[in-house]
Amino acid sequence: MKHYLYLILQLGRREVLSRYRGTVMGIFWSFISPVVMLVVYTFVFSEVFKARWGVGGTDKTAFAVNLFAGIIVHGFFAECLSRSPTLMPQYVSYVKRVVFPLAILPPVVVVSALFHTFISVLVLLIAHFVLYGFVHWQALFLPLLMLPLVFVALGCTWLLAALGVFLRDIGQIMPVVITILMFMAPVFYPVSALPEAYQGWLYLNPLTPAIESARALLLQGELPGWQGYFLYLAAGLASAALGWAFFERARKGFADVL
Repeated sequence: MKHYLYLILQLGRREVLSRYRGTVMGIFWSFISPVVMLVVYTFVFSEVFKARWGVGGTDKTAFAVNLFAGIIVHGFFAECLSRSPTLMPQYVSYVKRVVFPLAILPPVVVVSALFHTFISVLVLLIAHFVLYGFVHWQALFLPLLMLPLVFVALGCTWLLAALGVFLRDIGQIMPVVITILMFMAPVFYPVSALPEAYQGWLYLNPLTPAIESARALLLQGELPGWQGYFLYLAAGLASAALGWAFFERARKGFADVL
């Protein structure tokens, strides 16, 4: 198990570095990109659209900061989903090796996505300090809070990586699915902005509790309700277990198809 974890981390590191190989700025692009995004969001939504977060909001920068927090969470999940269907063809040389543990490849995608999420969260916290003069100490709980979504992402990545071998259409469908998940989650609006009759449906989206909790933690310093958290964690663990089981069952046919 320790050997597999080391291998996942090393492959994840190589995955991150390979993305920026050959560029002038190198890995610093992972920091520059979210900074530029946040600056653009702040200007557009606070100065151009005069948008306010929630009913009766007065803080000009709150919309951009809340929006960026939602985009960070969605971006993590979106990266996992978009990469998964083409994962096995990308590592076809590993598929042909009987002794290679293919099940560690989907977690490599999750590790790579977590790295970029960490950088974006760091940018958000720096922006919060610049705008408001402080950072909530509760932000230290973010890794624990994100754990359920990480397990959901793992399950989906295992599932889609296996399906992508046999159904190449999955790769074409995922951009549409990712867009739907974004608009059906409170990325651009708080859950409270919806009529009460629709708010419950929003929580069928696995992104919703993660986005709402991350915003409350990072921007208001509020810890999640632990009962809801553990239910979410249980659902995440179940998702990971089902995804892994499907992958293990399907992987026997990978070499024949690829």
